[in-house]
Amino acid sequence: MARHMLVVLSNSAEGADEEFNRWYSEQHLADILRIPGYLSAERFRLSAVQVMDTRPYEYLALYQVETDDLAVTANTLETRSTEELPVSDAIDKDRTAAWWFTPLPRPSRESDV
Repeated sequence: MARHMLVVLSNSAEGADEEFNRWYSEQHLADILRIPGYLSAERFRLSAVQVMDTRPYEYLALYQVETDDLAVTANTLETRSTEELPVSDAIDKDRTAAWWFTPLPRPSRESDV
């Protein structure tokens, strides 16, 4: 099986940061991890110290996924019912982005030859 990472950048809706974090950490991650192929999930908050001054997203979620068919696995997020995968009004849907990444092959080292 091939390994992939789903990277999600998001923000809470105005004034809903506490509700957003409660929903995301206590419900959403568990809902996602019930989907076949989703192995792990981890969340991060943007640090105060940054290389660039722009701060378009406050939160990052990383999901490790194993699948032989990424298109099918990715589509499961779109086809889940709201009962299986409810989305909180505390998330700012207009300021959320998600991308899939596939690992590059590791370069061989001379000591490996």
